[in-house]
Amino acid sequence: MKRKMSTRKMVYIGLLAAVATALMYLELPLTFLFMPPFLKLDISGVPTLIGTFMFGPAAGIFITLVKDLIHFLSSQTGGVGELSDFLIYATFSLAAGFIYRFHKSKKGALIACLAGTAAVTIVGALTNLFLIIPFYSKIMPIDAIVSACNAVNPMIDSINGYILFGAMPFNLIKGLIISGLTFLVYKKLSQLMKGSLPQEKPQALPKA
Repeated sequence: MKRKMSTRKMVYIGLLAAVATALMYLELPLTFLFMPPFLKLDISGVPTLIGTFMFGPAAGIFITLVKDLIHFLSSQTGGVGELSDFLIYATFSLAAGFIYRFHKSKKGALIACLAGTAAVTIVGALTNLFLIIPFYSKIMPIDAIVSACNAVNPMIDSINGYILFGAMPFNLIKGLIISGLTFLVYKKLSQLMKGSLPQEKPQALPKA
């Protein structure tokens, strides 16, 4: 019976990884919010966070790894973008999953999401500084990168300005959007799965 439950659990994790992989292809530039043009939003973190709440941070990290490995096969950044994405969402899963593990309530989930968003904002800034910018600097000069960002956001007049007024706000917005969408769909999805995993119920968000 335990093997059967474990198999079903892996099936659900696999499905979440497949959804995350598909969602990662749907990217939206946020230039209307004064974000640099190469920073594009996708919501592939929603299945990752759902998996984290249901099955723990290891599941969230696995989902992230699968989607990034698949996207690596058609990477336009030599794997740098996928590595950055993995570090960001693995951090999200660890931070949110660790807190929710010990505070399984709606309030605990909210705190977990906010902590995860804060962690994503910091790690996202670091990956942009040490991975994304060095990659793009091989394609175009740093001054050209700053100019492209400055055309969208006048406050970005240097690499430090890009981190403060580009990368950090972008990842903050991304974390909040992913957290909000997860809150909208998690409860219904967890209720749907209760019947399939009677001995391994996903942790539904309580009403209070």
